[in-house]
Amino acid sequence: MDKNNQTPFVVLARTIMLCAVFLLTSCASEPPHADDVAAKDPLRIYVSGNKAYLSGILGRDLTSQLKNMIRKHPNVTDLVLVDVPGTDDEEAVIESARLIRSLGLNTHIARTGYVLSGGVDLFLGGVKRTIGAGAAVGVHTWIDESGKLPKNNDVSDSINATYINFYLSMGVPERFYWFSLKAAPADRVYFLSPEEMYDYKLITE
Repeated sequence: MDKNNQTPFVVLARTIMLCAVFLLTSCASEPPHADDVAAKDPLRIYVSGNKAYLSGILGRDLTSQLKNMIRKHPNVTDLVLVDVPGTDDEEAVIESARLIRSLGLNTHIARTGYVLSGGVDLFLGGVKRTIGAGAAVGVHTWIDESGKLPKNNDVSDSINATYINFYLSMGVPERFYWFSLKAAPADRVYFLSPEEMYDYKLITE
């Protein structure tokens, strides 16, 4: 995709997700291995049995990567997110989350693993969503390359509406989106408590 032809939605994703990798300020605990994450780490997928393990940045090829993986390993039923610091293409993440849901796959955050920002959105694609002991889920607000911030409580804003419609389709209440905007600025990350994860229906069991 030519950068000049990117929608504002894609552009803002390219800015905010990479910021989160280096500037981690937690209201819970810092995710394990966070210091080892590189902003340009490409996505890696490893399949073992009926589980596919994902680590790295979620890129523009995410949907095709997942389709290829499923084609080669049709027995996969669970996606295990190990270390997912975010994405450089939020549209690809939402498309992939919808694909995960349509295929009836489950998602799980690995023990002591973590998902940040756009990684959380991919996690929401699972029919069943679970987390391992010590796993972390981090959110923050977004900002685009021009410095534009979201219009709080304005559902008529196209970007807000896109996120809200996505969350509702994943069984997550609209209030989670507004919470994420206020939880932390774009250059910081707020880590949800287990109680918050259940309250916002990020975890299904």
